[in-house]
Amino acid sequence: MPDFKPRLRDLGISIGRLPTGTLNAITDVPDVWVGQTTLVYDEPRVARTGVTAVLPRQGRIWREPAFAGFHAYNGCGEMTGTHWIEESGMLSTPICITNTGQVGNVHTAMGAYAVEHGFADDFELPVVAETYDGWLNDMTALHIQPEHVFAAFDAAGPGAVVEGCVGGGTGMICHEFKGGIGTASRVVETAGEVYTVGALVQANYGAREDLRLDGIPIGREISLEKVPSGWNEAPGAGSIIIILATDAPLLAFQCKRLAQRAVTGLARVGGYGHNGSGDIFLAFATGNRIDVSGGGPVEVRMLPNERINGLFHAAADAVEESIWNALLAAETTTGFRGRTAYAIPEEEVVRIWKQYQKKA
Repeated sequence: MPDFKPRLRDLGISIGRLPTGTLNAITDVPDVWVGQTTLVYDEPRVARTGVTAVLPRQGRIWREPAFAGFHAYNGCGEMTGTHWIEESGMLSTPICITNTGQVGNVHTAMGAYAVEHGFADDFELPVVAETYDGWLNDMTALHIQPEHVFAAFDAAGPGAVVEGCVGGGTGMICHEFKGGIGTASRVVETAGEVYTVGALVQANYGAREDLRLDGIPIGREISLEKVPSGWNEAPGAGSIIIILATDAPLLAFQCKRLAQRAVTGLARVGGYGHNGSGDIFLAFATGNRIDVSGGGPVEVRMLPNERINGLFHAAADAVEESIWNALLAAETTTGFRGRTAYAIPEEEVVRIWKQYQKKA
């Protein structure tokens, strides 16, 4: 395998007009950390899976909640904790993303971690999201144990985020190519201040014929003879989890509005919210410090609704680029029952991109 896998911008391809953050990652949002545990082995049973953890406020989110909102574009999937987010308007735990069969194990482990580390006196309502990796991973083996969740938390930190076949994205497939974890960010100036919007995706959805890059039908241009499909049962099925973070002072209802704009980025790449797809998005905003320990009124700031259009653009662009970063970072993977999901060939992406630019 090559030591370096290009991101979209490494290929000379940029999406949108807004600048990226320093790392072009969700960790460009101050104090947002990411940690991952990846499980790859063949014995005693095949594992191609893992956990990706997003920790707002450097993990202090257990004690310092953030305004949040979520949106289900198509609900054939799971994200726990959303009823309380809808009710309270706040996110008060980290976010973990894993595979469909391990939501319960990860949920239990998150609660245990909070108690063991003094973040909670009793039990929380953790946020755990999933997509299905049973094509490449022997999911019924229940590989993920509490120590793997703890390891993802302990590994969390600032800086660049590893993408592709890592963490919860290890066994995922996107538009019939190998998929996984991807991230990107955008910087927005509005109301006289500068804010960052970051996205992280676990991409495991879509049909090849629908795959597009900034409007160019990349998927239709890469034949099955050239690159076989990595998903031979019901192409187009699958799911995507999208996490959006910002340091803008948004309230809960505005976070929900921001989460809804993930649909725009997903649609640009070719996501239609198919019947069997779990397309679930969560946005949180750290622009307010919410002290819930005092028991008294809390003063908060709010960016006027008329000033948040730039954040909507940022969310859509960052989501689109995150999905492409996931595709480009992923490597050809053989797993359960000898099935193989093939990486999208970046040289073909560049060739097709240039071909269409000449036609424009």
